[in-house]
Formats: sequence, structure tokens, C-alpha cells
Amino acid sequence: MLAFGARLASVCSKAAVIFLTGQLGAGKTTLTRGFLRGLGYEGHVKSPTYTLVESYPMEERTVYHFDFYRLRDPNELEYIGIQDYFDDKSVCLIEWPECGAGILPVPDLSCDIAPGSRGRDVTLTPHSETGNSILHRFEHDK
Repeated sequence: MLAFGARLASVCSKAAVIFLTGQLGAGKTTLTRGFLRGLGYEGHVKSPTYTLVESYPMEERTVYHFDFYRLRDPNELEYIGIQDYFDDKSVCLIEWPECGAGILPVPDLSCDIAPGSRGRDVTLTPHSETGNSILHRFEHDK
């Protein structure tokens, strides 16, 4: 998942909203850690299960890592100013996006992680032109 996340970061050249789905322990936070490492971040990467969001300022953009597992009402996201995070200089990686249904924007890309016969099976599904571009680069850039 670390290598997958780093590869995804290498083809995500601009702002994006990426939903990370999968059961508990699937590797969503590990993928995020790999994504950040792929961008050169060397600090500690922790799950924002209790804080809802952790931010990682980079030179050209900010990566926001959200975890909505403990969210009980999607309207709570309005209290943290959720819409302010989605701008043209941000990559938003969102764990448990279904808990924010009706409040969150449509993602550019969904990343579903499931147990597989040799580790994890990951399915990337684009939902926008940005998502299509990321997926195309992911599949064709080596």
C-alpha cells in the first residue's frame, strides 16, 4: 500500500478529491502515508480518526487526510468548514466518505481497497476529467 500510494501521488499533479474505501484495516491510512512519502513528506503520518482531518502543507499544494469513521451526522462537517478544504491547491484524501454523504463533493477518483489473494486488490474509478487524467497516467506512466 505504501508503494501504491507513492505511485498514485506521482501521477496526481494537481488538486483532487480522492475517496478511500474499504473495511477497517484495509490499508487506507497506509496508502495515505505512501502518498505523502511519494511527495517527499518525511514526518509522522497518523490517522485523523479523532481529529477528522490532518493537514500536510507541501511546496505547491496541501494534502488533507480526512477520516470520517467516527462521524455520526454528515452535517457536522459544516462545523469544520469542510468546503474550505476543496480548492485548486489541495489534494483531499477521504477515508469513510460514505459518512459524509450529501455534504462532500463528488470525488475525482475513488480508490476501493479489498483483501486479495496476494495482499490487497485496489480498484481506481474516475468520476471527473481530473480523475480520468489521474487514472490514465497511473495506467500508462511507468
